[in-house]
Amino acid sequence: MEYRVAVRALCEFSAKQGDLDLRFTPSPTAQEGIAGHQRVAARRAAEYQREVPLQGRYRSLEVRGRADGYDPARNRLEEIKTYRGDLARQPANHRQLHWAQARVYGWLLCQARGLAGLEVALVYFDIVSQKETLLGEYQSAEQLRLFFEAQCECFLAWAEGELAHRQARDRQLLALRFPFAAFRQGQRPLAEAVYKSACTGTLLLAQAPTGIGKTLGTLFPTLKAMPGQALDKLFFLAAKTSGRGLALDALERLRDQAPGLRVLELVARDKSCEHPDRACHGESCPLARGFYDRLPAARAAAAAHGTLRQAELRAIALEHAICPYYLGQEMARWADVIVGDYNYYFDLGALLHGLTQANDWRVCVLVDEAHNLLERARGMYSAELDQRRFSGLAKAAPAALARVLRKLNRAWSELHREQRQAYAVLPQLPLKLIGLLQQLVGEVTDLLAETSEGLSPELRDAYFAAMQFCRLAELFDDHSLLDCSLLDSGRRRLSRLCLRNLIPAPFLAPRFAQARNSVLFSATLNPRHFYRDTLGLPEAHAWLDVEPPFRSEQLQVRLARDVSTRFADRQASLAPIVERLARQYLERPGNYLAFFSSFDYLQQVAELFQREHPGITCWQQTRQMDEAAREAFLARFSEDGQGIAFAVLGGAFAEGIDLPGTRLIGAFIATLGLPQVNPVNEELRARMQARFGAGYDYAYFYPGLQKVVQAAGRVIRTPEDEGVIHLIDDRFAQPRTRRLLPGWWRVD
Repeated sequence: MEYRVAVRALCEFSAKQGDLDLRFTPSPTAQEGIAGHQRVAARRAAEYQREVPLQGRYRSLEVRGRADGYDPARNRLEEIKTYRGDLARQPANHRQLHWAQARVYGWLLCQARGLAGLEVALVYFDIVSQKETLLGEYQSAEQLRLFFEAQCECFLAWAEGELAHRQARDRQLLALRFPFAAFRQGQRPLAEAVYKSACTGTLLLAQAPTGIGKTLGTLFPTLKAMPGQALDKLFFLAAKTSGRGLALDALERLRDQAPGLRVLELVARDKSCEHPDRACHGESCPLARGFYDRLPAARAAAAAHGTLRQAELRAIALEHAICPYYLGQEMARWADVIVGDYNYYFDLGALLHGLTQANDWRVCVLVDEAHNLLERARGMYSAELDQRRFSGLAKAAPAALARVLRKLNRAWSELHREQRQAYAVLPQLPLKLIGLLQQLVGEVTDLLAETSEGLSPELRDAYFAAMQFCRLAELFDDHSLLDCSLLDSGRRRLSRLCLRNLIPAPFLAPRFAQARNSVLFSATLNPRHFYRDTLGLPEAHAWLDVEPPFRSEQLQVRLARDVSTRFADRQASLAPIVERLARQYLERPGNYLAFFSSFDYLQQVAELFQREHPGITCWQQTRQMDEAAREAFLARFSEDGQGIAFAVLGGAFAEGIDLPGTRLIGAFIATLGLPQVNPVNEELRARMQARFGAGYDYAYFYPGLQKVVQAAGRVIRTPEDEGVIHLIDDRFAQPRTRRLLPGWWRVD
């Protein structure tokens, strides 16, 4: 059996040495890199060959990749690298890695075409000045062969271990049994559909009710399918920490039968950085110093550990004196199952998507609570610039930066000088402003290369915001809009610019296409066409609506047909809502959740309720609750507790919490959940109308009802639970609304 490795992955394993050093980064974006490669190739002669596919073998290794370019007239192989900043400041270990890649490609080309030797060249292309720097050397085929074999020998022992690991893993997964005596009701059809999705390479959209064990019901069949489908990786992507925890617990149970399975939890950088006040290079951070020299031992220890949750990965990293975050990035290459946030696969520069492309992995992507992906993806492909963040930076900035910042602020002010309304959609991209933002990014990158100190928090935030804005400006199209909001900033007229993604489908569709198969699952994915259109699902995707394990007798759903919670009717609704809450509580004392459309509405109802019913215990969600406050809020839902908790629909307590049995026996939902009518949402409605012919439904109605059903789903969590839901708004009685409520509900 052969082990397949990409040229880049081989060289990153064998040729990286010394410090972790990010001062010559961030490198150009993918779009800038592609454009740079195209510009260099366009300058070459007609016979110049681009993206030359190459492969070769050494013992049990198969090495493959695409050389950037070959000029047969000069007999020169070129490895093209785009950059910004001063090339003289490039760290030596970066250059060493680039030479390694070029020489490996050089041998593969000599072998494929019977060449006695060739010129191997690094072509550095400055995306700002558009100038090339070429570094070349002539190497005989024999020299290149010896270099290639040395890199392979360095990797070979690890590769042989990886082959043995893969074989053992697949044997264990073939023998894997469901870890319980029986499936829960609804869990088996979900598992069967997921297995079929993996075997046929079909995307599956699965609506499955809470309480059937969706996490285990998707992980188990995918793991069973991995050997037969030659899947390299399984990515379990969650919207919240709680979803990651459930997945890791389920995987730990399955690892009892498959101890060879490697599981990795990926955590955000700000939650895993040991020295947030230090810059990421060896002159500043002790965990970056000598990182690549100590990485092999840390990598081996981590690979032998099995399950790498955040705490376990951190302990191994610190034992070897390297950065936990970047050890996690490295272990993503060698884990079988990776559990992380959506952004690790779907974000613009997503780690897992990049590795999948570079290594040609066959992967399955499981998307937990997939109803959240739409809003999360919109955020990933949006960028905001607040002029208040930039306006004062010039005073304390170095001279070169100060000049750019002053020009930037002048161009920014010119942009909104004639704007009369507080909010306006701009008809086109401000190219002058974007050019200055790019210049600012380049100047800051140079500054980072020159100094061992990090940036001030203010400059760092502006730097990252400018980079994100520039990257998304390259991809701007009718899936997004650019708007300008005037800010109240005293004497000066300032504004906020937002590149706002409305329809993430064009960004997400290629990610789904890259995977062998994907499964998107949630308790609320209705209507199906809404998620298909906005998320970019293929027309040929499969759909599953799992029959719930609950009986209609378990849940009373009561409509308040005589109450309107529309904004104009809020004041009149207070007394009827308070009366309904009190009547239900006195009828059956216990724990209840009452949901409202805003904190202001919540406060008005809560204050009236407490005045009129002081003997009933109440507690409230507040703005910006920290983790301890959220835990205290939930702790009051004890099995023998009694009281009414007031919360905001769509907030922290409207989904993702589990209060089974008597911990929660009812919910009041005093809103249809519709997003606020404002200029941004009206632009969204217009864009959805133009694209899908259903602007109001796509912008307001469907997102609102999804929140309602999610919140109501907190009440019945197991087949033994019993409870009540009050839907408080006359619009719940409308047929179009009733059709979007769960079919097993019996609405009174």
